[in-house]
Amino acid sequence: MSQKVVLVTGGSSGIGKSICLLLASNGYKVYGTTRNVANYSNFSAFDLLEMDVRNIETIKHTVNEIIAKEGKLDVVINNAGVGITGPIEETPHSEILSAFETNFNGPLHVIKEVLPHMRKQGEGFIINITSIAGYMGLPFRGIYSASKGALSILTEAIRMETKEFNIKVCSLAPGDFVTNIASGRYHAPIDKNSAYKKYAESLEMMNEHVADGQDPILVAKTVLKILNTKKPKVHYKVGAFLQKFSLILKKILSDKLYEKLLMNHYKL
Repeated sequence: MSQKVVLVTGGSSGIGKSICLLLASNGYKVYGTTRNVANYSNFSAFDLLEMDVRNIETIKHTVNEIIAKEGKLDVVINNAGVGITGPIEETPHSEILSAFETNFNGPLHVIKEVLPHMRKQGEGFIINITSIAGYMGLPFRGIYSASKGALSILTEAIRMETKEFNIKVCSLAPGDFVTNIASGRYHAPIDKNSAYKKYAESLEMMNEHVADGQDPILVAKTVLKILNTKKPKVHYKVGAFLQKFSLILKKILSDKLYEKLLMNHYKL
């Protein structure tokens, strides 16, 4: 059996890096991407290519480079993403568009670029890394939730459209894991004159959740398990018990009662 070739976007840190390292150690030929490869001049654990999911030309260049070297591309893991917090009213629209450009349009551009190659091969596997936050509208994380929720819905549609081509598509929604997303996310400025007094307190809570999160290797192990599944499910979740249980509660509770639980959790 020939070595499987994998492209992982956002592979230089956090969840993406954990995925790359685990897959490489399990016999996959891994290509990770980063926006500035010059920052990793001494990196050798796996091949790291420069690509920005917000730039279609860099996506085309990277995919073509992999195809030229390997003759195929078996697996794509859309992991690159950014965080964004703030009251929706006070979040600059430019930042909202920027978040969607990375979290939704980016994976979409990657998918559209790799699908012709996978159809020609007669097979392929695409895993979109979404978020448990994408299953609900979280206060002060509404834009992030919406962007990840949109990617989850997109996954469902593309999965059905490409099934006849023997291309597998699914999403994997992590909960809180220890990554650098908190330091890299956009935060709407905390304004003492703002009507949204609870934002500062909620922001502190969100950052604590990431700092106290689980090891991203658990996400990587789930990815490996999915890749070894002949008939993958549409959606997978990975995270702390309470985070996954919150999705069960959302299904069985009324909308108003679930909203009340969230508001109590965020002390609103």
